[in-house]
Amino acid sequence: MGDKIRANGKYNFKRNRNLYLMMLPFLILFFTFNVLPVLSAIALSFTNFNLLQMPVFVGLDNYRKLLLNDNIFITAVKNTFVIAVITGPIGYLLSFLMAWLINELPRKIRAILTIVFYAPSISGNVYLIFVIIFSGDPYGYLNAKLMDWGFIDKAILWLQDTRYMIPIIVIVSLWMSLGFGFLSFVAGLQTVDKTQYESAAIDGIRNRWQELWYITLPNMKPQLMFGAVMSITSSLGVGDITVALMGFPSTNYAAHTIVNHLNDYGSIRMEMGYASSVAVVLFAIMMLSNRLVQKFLKRVGT
Repeated sequence: MGDKIRANGKYNFKRNRNLYLMMLPFLILFFTFNVLPVLSAIALSFTNFNLLQMPVFVGLDNYRKLLLNDNIFITAVKNTFVIAVITGPIGYLLSFLMAWLINELPRKIRAILTIVFYAPSISGNVYLIFVIIFSGDPYGYLNAKLMDWGFIDKAILWLQDTRYMIPIIVIVSLWMSLGFGFLSFVAGLQTVDKTQYESAAIDGIRNRWQELWYITLPNMKPQLMFGAVMSITSSLGVGDITVALMGFPSTNYAAHTIVNHLNDYGSIRMEMGYASSVAVVLFAIMMLSNRLVQKFLKRVGT
């Protein structure tokens, strides 16, 4: 039996050889630009490497220093998790909710609103408008309005005061994250077979929430998974926003994130071995988060 299976496998490989050859360019590019950098980062994380000298193997010293002696990294982890725990799930749910509601509208209105909600994701550095909104002088939009309404007597340094940094980053990140999974959710909702709803009504589905849980979501699992991956990546990978709004480094490292720490050692100090260990830890956190989300999504519709 085993020989027969092996023979069939060899026969199938020969028969589909042209298909494998067509996939070969993609596989080469995928390995070169995705797999190889990850493997290189893992290898460099066990070395002391500064781009000027050859890497020197140091074992687990980088990870020991990172997890036990680097207080700034611990602060970055805390800030990153606070931002991710809030913006990740809320942004994901808001994206799906808006896609679900927009899907019920007429086609022309749906097309216009889809562009409006997806715009933040393709607008580049448009979040810099928040620098004007939260400017610390009396001419900043928020300070000016609050002073006009009598809520404050003098301008507040929104982007320098450690009490406001994380809430502002959360607000901006939420605004930016709405479009990441939104478009895939809209596309997924369009692919659901409408006849399933009619059949479900006969089988005892009573309301729209039951339709959503037992019909819509199970038919959208690929789009839900894609949206979850994008949400996890964007929430754990926040860094550009903090630098653009609060500068680098932020006051008392109050807005310091893992990505900021990675850029600090990789792009400024040129300690590539230590930066690689930061990247590996961030990669492991993302992979673990993805696994947890996958387990949760498997229960959808059950």
